[in-house]
Amino acid sequence: MIWLTWRQHRRQALFTLLGFAALAAFVVPTGLSMRRAYDRLGLATCDGGTACAAKVDEFSSAYGALVFVSVLMLTLPLVVGLFWGAPVVAREVEHGTHRMIWTQGISRRHWALTKTALLGGAVVVLAVAYGAGMSWWYAPLGRVDFRQNRFTQIFFDMQGIAPVGYTLFAVALGLFAGTVLPKVLPAMTATLAGFVAVRLVVTVLARPHYMSPVSSTEPIFKAPGNRDDLAGDWVLAKSVHQADGTFVASGTVRCPSPDNCAAVTDFGLRPGAYNALLIQPADRFWAFQWIETGIFVALAALLVWLAVRRIRRIA
Repeated sequence: MIWLTWRQHRRQALFTLLGFAALAAFVVPTGLSMRRAYDRLGLATCDGGTACAAKVDEFSSAYGALVFVSVLMLTLPLVVGLFWGAPVVAREVEHGTHRMIWTQGISRRHWALTKTALLGGAVVVLAVAYGAGMSWWYAPLGRVDFRQNRFTQIFFDMQGIAPVGYTLFAVALGLFAGTVLPKVLPAMTATLAGFVAVRLVVTVLARPHYMSPVSSTEPIFKAPGNRDDLAGDWVLAKSVHQADGTFVASGTVRCPSPDNCAAVTDFGLRPGAYNALLIQPADRFWAFQWIETGIFVALAALLVWLAVRRIRRIA
């Protein structure tokens, strides 16, 4: 069974390895170049003040466009699901070869579980390598923005262990789609639609609520040029209040001093006014990574279970 799985999927494995080699050929040189520029400009000790502006601009003009490249990299777990997961069952049924395979002394359950285990193991190895490589590559880009939200789709979704969950879910979704729509192209289409829909729901609706947010305040009258104390935190809501707690407006306001605040805003803010923030602290990044990975691994396990049940009913 192991030899059969290798024979059937060696082409996908070859193309995947070639794709990872091409990705490494891009990531390693650009990552090393970004790190050299980051160290040369002294951005690690920058406090976010005006003296750092020219250095940040120089780095951003040279490497800022790579952020758009990283958006394309977010699709890699989906690509693995489309080309590794969707054809597993759909191709067999579409070509009619399932009748021969499942009548050669190998039960459908054994066939499905062996295939899933072998492909799942390979996917985990690839996803771990991808997540570690992307974490290393994207780090300088994330550090340049001193208010970088570590929970954004780019920063969060392609680093750490989250890609493992996404990739396993994509493969399991493709496997299940192939049992419902036993033709390769319809199964791939369903995998694409389902993956995007679930990712959007989890990212937009679930992720902000993994842990109870923390309330924080910052003064309205704060001299510019200092690094933000909330660097890396995820700000979920923000509002402006007077010293007695009276709500003034949504958003935040900054004034260098009470004397010139009127020139900045017409809110009539008085000494003691503050910005109220609802945040997810940056140090929860890894807790959120484990939670989200657990969600997608659980969904993948459920889809595999459903797929195995459906395989037993395929004529």
